[in-house]
Amino acid sequence: MIRYLRHKEIDTAKWDDCIQKSVNGMVYARSWYLNIVTPGWEALEQDDYSAVFPLPCASRCGIRYLRQPFFTQQLGLFSREPLSEEAVTAFLQAIPPRYRFAELNLNSFNRVNHQLFDTGIRRNHEMELVQSYEILSGRYSQNVKRNLRKAVDTGVMIRRKIEPEELIRLFSHNFGRKEGKLSYRDYMTINQLIIHSLRQDSGIVMGASQREGALDAAAFILRDQNRYYFLFSATDYQTRDNGAMFLLIDTFIREHSNRPMILDFEGGHDPNLGRFYKSFGAMETGYPVVRINRLSPLVKTGVKWIKKIRGK
Repeated sequence: MIRYLRHKEIDTAKWDDCIQKSVNGMVYARSWYLNIVTPGWEALEQDDYSAVFPLPCASRCGIRYLRQPFFTQQLGLFSREPLSEEAVTAFLQAIPPRYRFAELNLNSFNRVNHQLFDTGIRRNHEMELVQSYEILSGRYSQNVKRNLRKAVDTGVMIRRKIEPEELIRLFSHNFGRKEGKLSYRDYMTINQLIIHSLRQDSGIVMGASQREGALDAAAFILRDQNRYYFLFSATDYQTRDNGAMFLLIDTFIREHSNRPMILDFEGGHDPNLGRFYKSFGAMETGYPVVRINRLSPLVKTGVKWIKKIRGK
């Protein structure tokens, strides 16, 4: 039997034990992670936490809905037992009617019935690190090798002691300023994720620069079970052609090769980003996105009208 749980009803010890022992456990579904990215999250669980489904809830204009939090690529159904399409369907249909709208990224182990739900596929890129560095680097594209030589020739050096604020500032002053998608609250969220991970010795912050005190590239990599997540990164637009990010990723691969781990680049739906990750030998994977719309026709029209006005 599938049960709906409000936030205060969730047994986080049982929840985390389920994620730890799931066939498809991911860091995004751990209680500490959900507490940071979507405070007050709710959930579905089955058979005393043998299977769980996070509900990242929110509310606007009196309408309760589910939305994918920033810095949380995949959620969906996590289970101790092998997953089936029928199990995913049962959990999706068990989402309480109080949620009038949902747009959620499930995880790559979740198979969705496309006839029952409005679905799509998003792309991710992953790299197995179990082989030697010589084998892994042998799969680099010529462009990667050329940029690595450029980084060495221009004197780019790897920096180990990078404060979270330095990485966040580099992002906000470059890509963040250009795109404008992240709010102050979102920057506080990634800062909390980094600080928590560093305290638990499960996070790495690396940087690369040509000169002391000025970062050209930086990244936060989170470790969990058998996976490294390339969770947050930034490059200085003015010096992005010096190969600093290439050297940073190459250094991480060199230092973490020969391990039964996966480097999850945590992205690549954008074609340009996908090509960048593939140039290091990463393989493309996919995960489903599901949309559920229970809004009345009048509300749907109002939402479209508001979006149109905001766009203008």
